[in-house]
Amino acid sequence: MRSSKQRIFEAARILFDRDGVSGISMRRIAQAVGLTPMAIYRHYAGKEALLDALMRDGFQAWEARAQAVEAPDPMLWLERFFAAFLDFALHEPRRYDAAFLLPAAKARRYPDDFAAGRSPAINLVYARVEAAKGAGLIGEAPAAEIALALSALAQGLVSMYRAGRFASEAGFRTAYESLMRHYLMSFQERPKS
Repeated sequence: MRSSKQRIFEAARILFDRDGVSGISMRRIAQAVGLTPMAIYRHYAGKEALLDALMRDGFQAWEARAQAVEAPDPMLWLERFFAAFLDFALHEPRRYDAAFLLPAAKARRYPDDFAAGRSPAINLVYARVEAAKGAGLIGEAPAAEIALALSALAQGLVSMYRAGRFASEAGFRTAYESLMRHYLMSFQERPKS
C-alpha cells in the first residue's frame, strides 16, 4: 500500500505532467488524493518542497538513462550520452523539465556542485572526457568546461526545438546529432605547428 507521501507525490507529478508548474497547488493535490491541503504539509513543507521532489525524480530518471549508456570508446560514449539526453528530452518532456528547468531550490549549481561530484551524470561525462584526453582524442581543455559546453549546446538545441524553431523532429534530430558531433570534435587536440 502506498503511503500518503507517495500518493501526494504521484498526484503532484500527474498534475505537473498535465499542466506544468502552474498545475502544482496544494489545494489541487489535496483534492486529487482526498486529503485536506493542511494534511499535505505534514509530508511536504510547501510547494517548493514538492518542486524539489519533482526535480529529484526527473534527475533520477535522467541519471538512470545516463548510467545505461555503453561504449568502449570514450568519444563514442559521449555521442551516445548526448543521444540519450535527446531521447530523454523528447520522450519524457515533463521529467526533463523537472530535472533541468524547474526553479527548484535544491537544484545543483554550477560550478561548485559539479566540482564536488554531486552530479552522477556529469561525473560520467568527466570520466569519459579524461579517458579521451588520456588517449589523445581531446586536447587539454578542462573536463568541466567541455561538459558544460556540450550540455549547454544540447539544452539550447532542445529548447529551440520545443519552441518550434525546427520544421520537423527528423530534421531536428539530424541537426542535433551533427552539431553535437562537430562540437565534440572541436575539442580534439590540434597538431602543433
